Amino acid sequence: MGEINVGSHNLGRLLADSTGTPARSYQAAFAELAESHQGRPAAEIAALLRRAADEALLGFTATDLYEQAEAIRTGQRYLLRIRVT
Repeated sequence: MGEINVGSHNLGRLLADSTGTPARSYQAAFAELAESHQGRPAAEIAALLRRAADEALLGFTATDLYEQAEAIRTGQRYLLRIRVT
């Protein structure tokens, strides 16, 4: 399980919502990769997650991204604790 701190004004960068956030959320990118990259190498998935995190201006650590990539690779659920500041 990972954890990230996100300012309330930046929450839309992380989560998909119904307000039509102009940029694709990290949640949407994660879901897309979970559908299309299950079984692929974790390093390949982690690189794509890094790009999505950078585009969303989210500060995931390399360890967080690798854990997420492993969850996608194996088809397991990934729990992320979000602390809104």
